[in-house]
This record gives sequence, structure tokens and C-alpha cells, in this order.
Amino acid sequence: MITSDFGYIIATDYVPADGKTDVSDALQALIDQNPNRTIFFPDGIYLLSKPILTPAHPEHSVSLKLSDFAVLRASEDWTSEEAIVRLGASHPANDIYTIGSNYSFSGGIIDGADRASGISIDGGRETVVRDVSIKHTRIGIHIKRGANSGSSDADISGVNIIGTGKTNSVGVLLEGYDNTLTNMRIAKVFIGVHLRSSGNSLRNIHPLYTCDGTDYQNSCGFRDDNGNNWYDYAYSDHFGIGYRLGRGVSSIFTNGFIWWYSSGGGRHAAVLCDGAFDSVITNLKIGFCGTETDNPVLVELDAPGKGRGVFDRLAVKLQEVKGDAHLRYLQNGIIPQ
Repeated sequence: MITSDFGYIIATDYVPADGKTDVSDALQALIDQNPNRTIFFPDGIYLLSKPILTPAHPEHSVSLKLSDFAVLRASEDWTSEEAIVRLGASHPANDIYTIGSNYSFSGGIIDGADRASGISIDGGRETVVRDVSIKHTRIGIHIKRGANSGSSDADISGVNIIGTGKTNSVGVLLEGYDNTLTNMRIAKVFIGVHLRSSGNSLRNIHPLYTCDGTDYQNSCGFRDDNGNNWYDYAYSDHFGIGYRLGRGVSSIFTNGFIWWYSSGGGRHAAVLCDGAFDSVITNLKIGFCGTETDNPVLVELDAPGKGRGVFDRLAVKLQEVKGDAHLRYLQNGIIPQ
């Protein structure tokens, strides 16, 4: 069965996928002229010099579906600070009831070529992004403040991200509220997931530090500036800081893992709080490499010992821990490793 049998619009019927021709304007026209249609991208390289925008309004929305080896790539002429694909960036709307409101981006590869960010969700609600490989981007996925009083309600799953390796590279940046992230792998970024919003659910998210060590002690797997977020198996792999929590942040972490495989950088902090510790962390396993110069479970930069948080069942090698700030918050003891 060929793709057109599904009723899809076939991108290569209108634009070349030769990796040489700038198809930005032609793809934008294709999106604008085909409301409530699925646009399918066969294998090939689609070169873009500017972002492509999809509508948020249900009467104009489209779904973009890429074949496994279809690549949207930023060209050498790329100058925009925005993402390659901006979902819900035109025809603003806050409508989940009209048919066409649930639009999506799925499959394929986004290649920022170390110039562009990958995908942003600029507007609308209940946007779906799934099964995408995002490479060489400053920000892999950026969910901006949503249309529903800040709520964006996006659903992100099965996405792998590779950043630029620079200190401004972030895997996922969340500014909209009430999003769900599941089954993601992230590497070559300074911050794995940066949350500036609340009401987000993260499950099975694994950022891995593979940068060059610049400002290593401030790199972190998960940075939560707003609180009221939920994490289930948040795996911070070799970042200088596992979880960094802003002042007054109260979030829920369950079944987490913070791990280091070498002593690079000197200090490894599992949990660092800008203020006192106010979160609940249950069943956390910490794997210090054992040769760090400083490896605390908890650092409170302000008001140490004044928090209301809880460490419930902490698994760590006692002989590798330096510092005792976490002991005040400990319930049900330490599980020796």
C-alpha cells in the first residue's frame, strides 16, 4: 500500500527532498493551503532557511508525519532564533472541542546543524510530538506558555535529543504548564530538562552529560524553578548536579537515579537547592564514582536545615558520601549499597 492510499498530502509531490533546495516557503504554502490534512514527508533531506509554522486553530490545523529517514535540516543561511518547526505558531486558538484541535508532529529527524533549535510548541493545546530524533540543536523541544491561562497540555513521547554541547544547550525547556513527557533520551546538553512551569509529569527521562566539561559543576540533569512537578524515574547521568531545585520548590520525585561514572569536575551534588529543601524524594539511588573531592547528597545554598522536604528510603554507599545535610530530612533510613 502506498502512502497516498491513506489520503495523505505527499510533500515530495510539491517540493524536492534533495538536501540542496531551500523548501521553506513551499512547505509553508503547503501547510497553509491544506487545513485539516496530514502531510507526509518521504525519506530525504528537506532544507530550511527559516522556521515552518503550523496553525493552532482547529479549522486550519495540520499534522506533520515524517518517514523514519526524512530529515528537516537547517541550512547554512539559517539566522532565526526560533525552532525549525513551530507548532501552533499561527492562527492562535484555545479550543479543544472543535474537530481538528488535536494536531501532531511524528517521526523522522530534525537536524539543527548546530544553528537552530528543534521543535517549539508556541500555541494551542494538546499538541502531540512523538517518535522523533532531534539532533544538533540548542534547545531540543521548547514548550512555550500555553493558550489556556499558561497551560499547554502537550504530550511528548519517544523523543531522542542531541544538543550542541555548549553551555546554552538544553534538551527540553518547559514554560507552558501541564505537560506530559515520557520515554526520552537526551545527550550533549548542559541542562537535560529545565522546568519553569508547574503541573508537568515526567516519566522515564534519561539525560546524559557528554559535553566538554566547561562550567561542569553547574550542569544539571533536571532543573526545576517552579515546583509542583512530578517525576517517575528521572535519571541524571553524570551531570555536575543531579536535581537542581529553585527557592521554595516543592516537587515529587519517585524511583530516581543519579549516577556518575568518573570524577570529572571535582564536586558532584545529587540534589542542590537554591533555598531550603522542600521536595519529596522517594526511592532515590545515588551512584557516586567514589573519587570526587566533594560529593554531597544535599546542598542548600540558603536557609540550610529550614526546609520541609523528605528523603524516603535513600540508596547510597555511605563511605562515598561527604556532608550530612540530608540526614535532617531522612525517613526510613539509608539502604546501604
